[in-house]
This record gives sequence, C-alpha cells and structure tokens, in this order.
Amino acid sequence: MAEQTVGVQGFIRRHFLDTRPLAIPHFRRLLFGQALSFIGFQLTAVAVSAQVYALTKSSLWVGMLGPVALVPLVVFGLWGGAIADAVDRRKLLLVCSLISWAATLALLFNAFFLSNIWLLMAAVAVQSIGVAVSSPTRVAIIPRLVPAELVPSANTLNYTLGSLASVLGPLLGGFVLARGGAGMAYLIDALLFGATLYAAARLPRLEPLGESTAPGVRAVVDGLRYIMGNPVVLMSFVVDIIAMAFALPRALYPELAATRFEGSEMAFGWLSASVALGAVVGGVFSGWVGRVRRQGVALTFVIALWGLTVAAAGLAQQLWLVVALLAAGGFADLVSAVWRQTILQTYAPDEMRGRLQGVFYVVVAGGPRLGDMRAGATAAAVGLVPAWVGGGVLCAVAVIIVGLSVPAFRAYRPRPLQEAGAQR
Repeated sequence: MAEQTVGVQGFIRRHFLDTRPLAIPHFRRLLFGQALSFIGFQLTAVAVSAQVYALTKSSLWVGMLGPVALVPLVVFGLWGGAIADAVDRRKLLLVCSLISWAATLALLFNAFFLSNIWLLMAAVAVQSIGVAVSSPTRVAIIPRLVPAELVPSANTLNYTLGSLASVLGPLLGGFVLARGGAGMAYLIDALLFGATLYAAARLPRLEPLGESTAPGVRAVVDGLRYIMGNPVVLMSFVVDIIAMAFALPRALYPELAATRFEGSEMAFGWLSASVALGAVVGGVFSGWVGRVRRQGVALTFVIALWGLTVAAAGLAQQLWLVVALLAAGGFADLVSAVWRQTILQTYAPDEMRGRLQGVFYVVVAGGPRLGDMRAGATAAAVGLVPAWVGGGVLCAVAVIIVGLSVPAFRAYRPRPLQEAGAQR
C-alpha cells in the first residue's frame, strides 16, 4: 500500500502542479494575497479598456493605454529593480503597493464623479509606477522564501494562480460592467487590494544579501550589462518581446466584441479571460515543464505556436472558438513564462535578482503595452482582422528566425540550481 501511495504521488508530481512550496507560510501568504489582489487588478484593466472605448468609440484610444503605462513601467521597472537589490524588500513592497492602491482610488473617484479621459490616463500611469517596482520586488523575494530546488515549482504556482486571477477578473469584469459599470469594478479592486497589503506586512525583514549597490544609474547599467553579456538571458527577453509586441490582440477585444458579438459585455469578459484560462490549464498539467532539456528550442517553437493560435482566433466567427484558440495560446504562454523566469532565477546571484526582475517586468509588462499600441494603430489603419491575424503570423515567423539564429540559445539546457539561502 505504501509503495502504491508513493507511486501515485510520483505520478502526480511528474504530470500535475507541484504544490510543495505552499507548505512555507510566508510564500503561501504572498502567493494567495497577490492572487486575490490580482483579480481586482485584472478587473480594473478590463474596466479601464471598456471605459476608454465607451468615452471615445476608438480602438486607437484603447491602444494608447499601452504607451501611457509603458513609460512608467520602463523607467520605474529598471530603477525599482535596482532599489530592490539595495533595501529591505518587504518595506519596498509595502510602499509601492500603497501607490498602486492610491491610483485605484483615483480611478474610482473619476468613474463616479468626473468621467474624465485625461484623469483616467493619469491614474493608469501612476498605477504603473507602483506596479513597476512592486512586481519585480515580489518575484525577487521568492528565492529568499523557498529552497532552491523548489523555485521552479514556486514560479509555476505563481503564474498559475496569476493566470487564474486573470480568468476570474475579466469574467467578473463582464458581469460587473453589465450591472454596476466601471465604478463598481474599481471599488471591488480597491477592497481586494487589502490582501496583498496584509501579505506584505507579514513578511520577514528581507535586507540585501552580499554586496549591495546604491540604486542609481550605475546599478541599472550593471544589470543591463549582465544581460547583454549573457546571450541566453538576453534571448529570453527578446523572444517575449516578439510574442507580445507582434501578436497580443488585447487592445482589439472591445472592437471585436462590439462588431462581431453585438457589443456583449459578457463576450468582452470571455475574450479578456481567454488567454489566462489556457494558462491555468497549462499550470495544472505542468509537471512535465521542468523535464524539458532543450529549453531554448522549445521556447522558440512554443512562442511560434502562440502566434499561430492568435492568428487563427482572429479568423474565427464563433465566440467559443475564438476563446478556445486564445486559450491554446495562453497554455503556450504559461510554459514560456515559467522557463524564462527560471532562467533568470537560476543564473543570477541574489544581489542581482532585483535588477534582472526589474528588466524582466519591463519586458513582460511593457511588451503587451507595445502590443496594445501596435494592435490599436494597425487596426485604425488597415482594419480589425488584418491587424489581428497579421500580428500573429508575423510573431511566428519572427521568433523562429530570431530564436534559431543564436547558437547559445538554440543549444541551451538548464543547469542545476545554485544553492540559495531560504527564509522560512
């Protein structure tokens, strides 16, 4: 019987989500606190897009949310990563979370009393400042909370629950927008934000390990130099930029819902949730992800698959088929994200992790903003379907050419995790 039990546990661990990091209280609180608040964040993201489209009737304006958020993400993401390597990461996470919360309150005030497009854009920019620093800080904390051998599992849990929140947030967004409007969405976000504040407050002190560098221009340059000197790390960023900037159709969801699905808020919610829905499924069945050895080649073809499924979704006429195809792309995106994150966390020493996570967040969050801008501008110029389908095809072609042209990335295999101090 004991052998049978061990066999079943081994099968589950090989093929399904590894939940061992949840036994660590600090990580568990951080994970679930972030997941709850991220539901609210996604709810706000859906509401912002819908509110901008309602005020302007223009996909170009929705696409402009991309650059409005991108500039703070780039500036404060890079600088915030350097700060995270020089100060107590717990305090930094608390301060930046409060900045994001204040921006949500501004969106709430605007929705109920002003409906001013410029105030809305300003609040989005301020929210991006808080998120740009808190997100890399939060991820840089993970290797301090869990043993080195559980870092990939912790990353998968982080992405899976984040993706689940990205499903629930937009679906809830469609329901809330239909019944309470954008203001109600922002109110729910403001209330859920308490979860991440509580989780951050319960963390231990997380002072820098090893030699710390003052969080100035030199620290940022050192981080960028580290990336440029390592082609595997550099390419992990490049392929993600290609995936998001060329193929992400997020800015086109409001127009697609309006023109193809009779303006249904629920259709808009399903479209907004579809990629994350596939990522949740990918996370549940992620036991095999850590066993793939040729991860450079695998990353290249997984991102090409993402581009092709997005292109196919742009041609589908039924809502269920659009959602299913985007979900297939989300499955591929989850696998890609786990591999890219683990590359950074296994290559970098602790004193460099904040800066690398800052760059990672700039790419992960900035790439979609570039994608929003590309999609909105292209749709305004050539129409919805060419902008959507063309972006997906271009992504697939570009990532195969670029990904297979760098020998070190093409031959990359994960090396054993370095020992890291863990606070439990």
